[in-house]
Amino acid sequence: MNLQSPTTAVKASPLLALAIAVASPAMAEPPYSLSANIGAVSNYLWRGTSQTDDGPAIQGGVDFAHESGFYAGTWASNVDFGAGGANYELDLYAGYDFALPTEGASLGLNTIYYAYPDDGGDIDFWEIGLSGGYEFFSAGIQYTVWGDDDNEDAPFDQGDLYYYAGLDFPLPNDFGLGLSTGYYDFDDDQVDVGGGMTESADYWHWGVSISREAGDYGTFSFNYEQNDGGGDGNVWDDDPKIWIGWNKEF
Repeated sequence: MNLQSPTTAVKASPLLALAIAVASPAMAEPPYSLSANIGAVSNYLWRGTSQTDDGPAIQGGVDFAHESGFYAGTWASNVDFGAGGANYELDLYAGYDFALPTEGASLGLNTIYYAYPDDGGDIDFWEIGLSGGYEFFSAGIQYTVWGDDDNEDAPFDQGDLYYYAGLDFPLPNDFGLGLSTGYYDFDDDQVDVGGGMTESADYWHWGVSISREAGDYGTFSFNYEQNDGGGDGNVWDDDPKIWIGWNKEF
């Protein structure tokens, strides 16, 4: 993982889902669904840090879901990790959402593999996670099971923990308001900041999003995000980020 712009995402085999759909045309209401999404953002922010050096990104994915609660999918985006670094990200994910007796409550398990194929695979990593929520509130934790960084004492290797929480409120006229925060607790968190000095890479981030559903035109959003820089504010770019986004599902 590139510390100047660490990476996204939660979301593996949409081809399998497509094959099932084609082989079973007589099923009017199959116990599964297949969907796709495409989007564009003016800045690809992941956990409070830019993955595109503050540039735009085109993103999209395919999702398979079963009525049992199982889901799987893949998602991709361009990234910019500097000269010689990765140019695109490919996420593979799967999970299970439990059926709960309480209306409005949710609980799920997930696993995500973050791949950067054109970087030689040296910064790929794999997470497992637990999430839940009730009504407008959601929270979760992600654990890094494995990381392929050559430096085993660097962030985004085995043992990292990421905690997050959010509030989502519906507003009149198809608008929505989202509030989010997260904390990255790296297992090996000391990074070189120059001058023979090291600092902790652990950091907080927070954000606010206003979105509007526009029917067949998708969903548009206006977003603010920022992090505290980690350590004494010298590890991550802690400038406030304002970005706009568009997403459409099929």
